[in-house]
Amino acid sequence: MIKAILTDIEGTTSAIAFVHETLFPFARQRMDAFVRTHANEPRVQAQLDAVSEEVGTPLCLDMAIETLCQWIDEDRKVTPLKTLQGMVWQEGYRSGELKGHVYADAVEALRAWHAQGLKLYVYSSGSVQAQKLIFGHTEYGDLTPLFSGYYDTNVGHKREAASYRAIAGDIGLAPEQVLFLSDVEEELDAAAEAGMAATQLVRPGEGVPGSRHDKAVDFSEISLGS
Repeated sequence: MIKAILTDIEGTTSAIAFVHETLFPFARQRMDAFVRTHANEPRVQAQLDAVSEEVGTPLCLDMAIETLCQWIDEDRKVTPLKTLQGMVWQEGYRSGELKGHVYADAVEALRAWHAQGLKLYVYSSGSVQAQKLIFGHTEYGDLTPLFSGYYDTNVGHKREAASYRAIAGDIGLAPEQVLFLSDVEEELDAAAEAGMAATQLVRPGEGVPGSRHDKAVDFSEISLGS
């Protein structure tokens, strides 16, 4: 019996276009100024140090910023980048320049599942901070009270079964009691290898369906089994 649902964001609860056409350009345009303005703050300095660790050599501020912008252009799933992007987006959400996109069908299902007593969790390559910002500033209001926890790449990469085992262990459930939702087949493969149930979201115009998992065009078609 499914007792918890673990969901991806991009292409699953939210449009891929929102991330690539709104969030990424917003961070790209503001990263340089943000880092220079806040470089002496411990929270930012820690991430700049992590950038140097990632490339394997100490970087000056200019080189660190250049590397961050290059990673944005390459859509790299690198933790210090995701963390700094989250900080930039936080300013945008607070100012009202950004509003998190979540599909209406996802909102309806998440609210219904929460009301039924199911535990809801998020697992995204975006930082936990960025996840909370998306769900905390939507046109449907603050959705963060629906979720019991958030996971990002600090728990492990999304295409590795060990990450899903770690999440199940942290949640305190057997993997088979958790349903993972994603649009990416390789992520679903990893979750299934870990023992989780898996459903692929195949939203029109957003990705190519695989062949090994249950599929749904939106959240209304997701089956939790018996």
